[in-house]
Amino acid sequence: MHHRIAGVRLSRTSAHRKALFSNLIAALFTHERIRTTDAKARETRRLAERTITWARRVGDVLGKKPERRSLEESARVVHAHRMARRVVRDRGAVLKLFGEIAPRFLGRAGGYTRIIKLPQRPGDAAPMAMLELMPEDGGAPKPADKDDKAKGAKVEAKADKGKAAKAEAKGAEKAPAKKAAKK
Repeated sequence: MHHRIAGVRLSRTSAHRKALFSNLIAALFTHERIRTTDAKARETRRLAERTITWARRVGDVLGKKPERRSLEESARVVHAHRMARRVVRDRGAVLKLFGEIAPRFLGRAGGYTRIIKLPQRPGDAAPMAMLELMPEDGGAPKPADKDDKAKGAKVEAKADKGKAAKAEAKGAEKAPAKKAAKK
């Protein structure tokens, strides 16, 4: 039975599974996009997001030079590196994670990756997926964003009309006052 145990087995031993996901996550961090089966992509996403969170939590400290960090901050960075190295065995991938990927996601509270469904694999008809890191700008704008921009433009147009009406009203108030002053 497999009750209350997180993760998938994928018909592999625990050591094989650990190595598989470590390699997939390292490839994801290195290339920022991988193509794999849907089941592997879902489990890789879970582990990759946890690892990115470890790096993101020390993002404020990573901005400082190492000699400027306090003892506590240095310990936090070392701990985060060790936690990431538990999952990702590739040193280059971990360095890229802390150097490039984590600073990109400092303003984001989760959702660092996305899974895009692909056609089935020709040989065995396995469901395939593309697992990729989210772009820095947050991706393509949602349709709601376009509506908000249109609403914003309408509000600005109304504000401009309101300003013009106020300016005309002030001009009309000044004109009779000038005529009264001339008399």
